Amino acid sequence: MLHRYLPHTTEDITAMLDKCGMKSLDELYSDVPEQLLLKRDYDLPDEMSEKEVRDFFRSLADNNRRLTCFAGAGYYDHYTPAVVKSVLARSEFLTAYTPYQPEISQGTLQYIFEYQSMMASLTGLDVSNASMYDGATATAEAMLMTVAASRNRNRVLISDTVLPQVKAVVDTYARYHGVRLDLIPECYGATSREHLDAMLAEGDVAGVIVASPNRFGILEDFSGVADAVHSAKALLVMNSPASALGVIKSPGEWGADIAAGDAQSLGMPLDFGGPYLGYLCATKALMRKMPGRIVGATVDDRGQRVFVLTLQAREQHIRREKATSNICSNQGLMALFVSVYLSLLGTGGLKEVNRIGYAGAHYLAERLASTGRMRLTYPGTSFLNEFVMTTVDKVDDIIAAGVAEGILPGVKLGDHEILIAVTEMQSRADLDRYVEIVSSLSGETTDN
Repeated sequence: MLHRYLPHTTEDITAMLDKCGMKSLDELYSDVPEQLLLKRDYDLPDEMSEKEVRDFFRSLADNNRRLTCFAGAGYYDHYTPAVVKSVLARSEFLTAYTPYQPEISQGTLQYIFEYQSMMASLTGLDVSNASMYDGATATAEAMLMTVAASRNRNRVLISDTVLPQVKAVVDTYARYHGVRLDLIPECYGATSREHLDAMLAEGDVAGVIVASPNRFGILEDFSGVADAVHSAKALLVMNSPASALGVIKSPGEWGADIAAGDAQSLGMPLDFGGPYLGYLCATKALMRKMPGRIVGATVDDRGQRVFVLTLQAREQHIRREKATSNICSNQGLMALFVSVYLSLLGTGGLKEVNRIGYAGAHYLAERLASTGRMRLTYPGTSFLNEFVMTTVDKVDDIIAAGVAEGILPGVKLGDHEILIAVTEMQSRADLDRYVEIVSSLSGETTDN
């Protein structure tokens, strides 16, 4: 009898063993040391009915505490419209195979094309690829693009205001691709222009990576940065959370050559860390240096509009030693997620989401400062929906007090520094409850 998940017949197994010159499965695994072999039955629970299985997993889920989330640092608690998950659950999307055969993949190719069009519009750049795994790998791939485009330069500068997890992945990519990665210091929460200019003057720079909003939530002013980078014959990469691009000055408007970042903020649930989505957009001049897939529109022999993979042959992704990147797939289902979300919200809806986050963040920052137990770490700087507060009380105590009341207060940056994010998911009552929790605390003052 065939096993549901191991459908090999006795004849199949015998044929494979003959090919290997073996007489039995025991002989096939004879090189496994005796002490590693399991000599008892598997310790597995008895079978359960469907209801029992549902009850079991529900009991596990009940152990999770549902907190009002003020944590951000690159990943944000946004609302997911019900229709998004409904579309994603359709079988033609959920089980779609890689679209190398356009004659049977028009649905998949079309939504990827729509995704690319929307991301190119958000970033203000000419072209988008069919998505990346997440914002960190997208930024790392952008770094490799700058080196590939410069040919003879392998030094890349990255601002210290880029998210730590993004810097870590970029550093790993750089280390194993022979790229020299230098850190541009931050000054009062923003990229030090003085240090950037000095590092560019040293020469041999292929690219510069900056962020806005940055890891402190600050909207940096990059006036003149693109000109300085281009004067040094280098390329400018900007990292931003995708939702913010609906209201802030786009990478294209700043003069960036490449935009990369995480699209999780476009309605994707946090879901304990994924799956998320990375976006990567560039100018037309860099189109053929982009990793992954690109979908284009054309017409068939009947004059009908159709969609195909374009500009990159499938074979180029197989030749690892010659490829700019070895990534040849994309987060297709998550790209569809973004396409549906952005289609639903439109330009006005995305602006409204950011307006609510902006209003809530500025209200909360002001109210927290009024308690006398917190103050803005970078007063006078511009921020959208995320900000850093210097605290009188220890951040660990604030987080513990918040969790006890059903609130996750933010991300700890230091013993007396906390990063707080506000989105459309927190009500005015939630903000006021946060203020009450902080007001009720007492502790030693900080020297900061």
